[in-house]
Amino acid sequence: EERRLLSSRRRRAGGCQCHGVRRGGRAGGCLAAPRARTPRPGPPHAALTLERRRRIEELSRSSRQRLLQSRDRMFSKLTSILQHAVEALAPSLPLQEDFVYHWKAITHYYIETSDDKAPVTDTNIPSHLEQMLDILVQEENERESGETGPCMEYLLHHKILETLYTLGKADCPPGMKQQVLAFYTKLLGRIRQPLLPHINVYKPVQKLIRLCGEVLTAPTENEEIQFLCIVCAKLKQDPYLVNFFLENKLKALASKGSASVITEDMLKGQDSLMTDTGQSFQPEEISNAAGTEHIEKEDDLSTSLDELNVTSSPEASAIRLNQDYNLVNSLLNLTKSPDGRIAVKACEGLMLLVSLPEPAAAKCLTQSTCLCELLTDRLTTLYKALPPSVDPLDIESVEAINWGLDSYSHKEDASAFPGKRALISFLSWFDYCDQLIKESQKTTAVAMARSVRERFFVGVMEPQLMQTSEIGILTSTALLHRIVRQVTSDVLLQEMVGFILGGYREPETLTGINRHPLRHRLIEHCDHISDEISIMTLRMFEHLLQKPNEHILYNLVLRNLEERNYTEYKPPCQEDKDVVENGQIAGAVDLEEDPLFTDLSPDNTLSNQEWLSASPPISPEHPKNDGKTEVHKIVNSFLCLVPEEAKSSYHVEGTGYDTYLRDAHRQFRDYCAICLRWEWPGSPKSLEKCNLEASFFEGHFLKILFDRMGRILDQPYDVNLQVTSVLSKLSLFPHPHIHEYLLDPYVNLASGCRSLFSVIVRVVGDLMVRIQRIPDFTPKLLLVRKRLLGLEPEGPIIDHMTLLEGVIVLEEFCKELAAIAFVKYHASSTP
Repeated sequence: EERRLLSSRRRRAGGCQCHGVRRGGRAGGCLAAPRARTPRPGPPHAALTLERRRRIEELSRSSRQRLLQSRDRMFSKLTSILQHAVEALAPSLPLQEDFVYHWKAITHYYIETSDDKAPVTDTNIPSHLEQMLDILVQEENERESGETGPCMEYLLHHKILETLYTLGKADCPPGMKQQVLAFYTKLLGRIRQPLLPHINVYKPVQKLIRLCGEVLTAPTENEEIQFLCIVCAKLKQDPYLVNFFLENKLKALASKGSASVITEDMLKGQDSLMTDTGQSFQPEEISNAAGTEHIEKEDDLSTSLDELNVTSSPEASAIRLNQDYNLVNSLLNLTKSPDGRIAVKACEGLMLLVSLPEPAAAKCLTQSTCLCELLTDRLTTLYKALPPSVDPLDIESVEAINWGLDSYSHKEDASAFPGKRALISFLSWFDYCDQLIKESQKTTAVAMARSVRERFFVGVMEPQLMQTSEIGILTSTALLHRIVRQVTSDVLLQEMVGFILGGYREPETLTGINRHPLRHRLIEHCDHISDEISIMTLRMFEHLLQKPNEHILYNLVLRNLEERNYTEYKPPCQEDKDVVENGQIAGAVDLEEDPLFTDLSPDNTLSNQEWLSASPPISPEHPKNDGKTEVHKIVNSFLCLVPEEAKSSYHVEGTGYDTYLRDAHRQFRDYCAICLRWEWPGSPKSLEKCNLEASFFEGHFLKILFDRMGRILDQPYDVNLQVTSVLSKLSLFPHPHIHEYLLDPYVNLASGCRSLFSVIVRVVGDLMVRIQRIPDFTPKLLLVRKRLLGLEPEGPIIDHMTLLEGVIVLEEFCKELAAIAFVKYHASSTP
């Protein structure tokens, strides 16, 4: 029994690895276990324990590192504080020694440091740079204006800016690029003496400019744009300095078997080859031009001009001169920044550069940069981002747009509509293009405006305006109208007018009115089946006529009136020279003899004393035989066109003829200011010099307007208002032929010709026939007028509403024409 118990204990002991390890001290198991036996895997919590131990060790190591870094930063800050304290307490060193000390402290950092990953803010470099700037400013303040001190001499002679550029490019330690950009910016901004002409300043500045804008949303964007803007500001103060930033490149295109050399004749043929300093040089001066010009061959290797072989070999290659304008390129890159503030500052910098008067800069700007392409491509992108069916009223009513101030919150806008954000962005960028062209040097402005015309107006807008979809036509015309209203640059306006109207100036013919397809289509849209399209197109032309561009009026109207072949010419005789007592010129038709006005008596002809008292009296200074129809007869003619039973204004207070006089006087003064530089004649062209045999055609534009005017009794009220508004604007122009054709009822029209007055006469004739068929015509007319003025509430629909509204518009239009005729006569008669 005892042996059995002992054997069972041995078996239990042989299967227990734990006890075997403790008692026997063998790694393989207990003493009784076989040597070759593989141990069983330990419990799962053992692996977790090892992993936990490893992680604890890693955390401890990182904690020690952070602790060391924190200690280093603390010591660095303490060192900086102690340094400032010592500098404050110790006797001041001479400025130059102090300046050299700070610079050597920066260079010693790079010699002694072994940790190049620590940020620059954990070092004393920013403090030393700031001290160097303060010393330079102090030195300049202590010296006479324009005198360079020893510290500045040291900075220039030892090429400190070049070294800083290298450190900034490497961004060592991290953040050094920001410090370098800030140092350059403050140096150029705080030092008053001109630094950029120095080669050891503008060369590193050029290189630093190339680093700006390389990466969008870079952490250095703010410092980059500040640096670029201070450079632009310096160039604005001294425009000739821009030549230092036009980096020339001579690309030599060698023929086979011939060396790339520059011949003496080629150098002489180059129109004043410009060095980096902007100065021309002669072939014999090349040897002295080292370091001032970079030549770039096909393999992009750069050599200086003194290393080129000047020879007269006939096999020499051709030379092509190119220039880089990296300042512009960097600003263009930053205009794409998603940070709106950065983009606006970049746009401001470009605005400064394009206004520089240097021709070389203007040429380089348009030929060696992508400025024109960027402007128009972004304009195209923003235009295409607009919803296809923006409400024209929304396009018209959106507030005035100023570029750079287009911050918009849809949630805060009570008058928001779909697409408003996109519309504001498009109009804001167009405003920037317009202002940029307006401020640009002439060569640059022409190139940019031409690019906008070719790449945006013709390439993008014209297909939209020429389409057949009514919604598309309405939207695109509303956008064109908004652009016409917004443009202020003369150069861009000229290109836009050429896009809309073409450049033709010879008289129109009925068969040739479609020579410029877009002009023909837009004029046809003035009489479109859609009243909305007609009104929008007429508004566009109305605002176009108010622009200060002589070609607009000449193309639309004046070229067809140049020869005055709308008049019937009779050779003068002695009887025709006599003037009848009432002031009417012989041969003119008296309205009182016209069958349409047989019901008018002298009593009701001059019933309104307001306008009669305003008519100028006949005086020795203005005799009746001055060749002009007396103004009181013209005013009387227009006021008497509408028969008494069709008049309703005298029943409502404040709607008399005199109310138009003030507006006519103000508008005519504005139009005279616009036309003053166009050198229009003061009197009509002599009939003896006119080609009266040529057939007269009033032109496509006036034809459509006269056709519309002839249908005034059958058209909607809004259409009539717009048609008469355009005609009144035309009548205000101070050209003698326009005045004669549109405002002189007594002109002798040639056979088959019509004028504005003759069109209205035919409308009045039709009206007098229709009045007889409408019962209670006058009370209904008065009620409609009061409703239009808001004096009566809306009520039941009145029969013949369109006719009644047309009569009211006709009466007001005649009073407006009378006021314009009087104001123009008074202005021309005043010495």
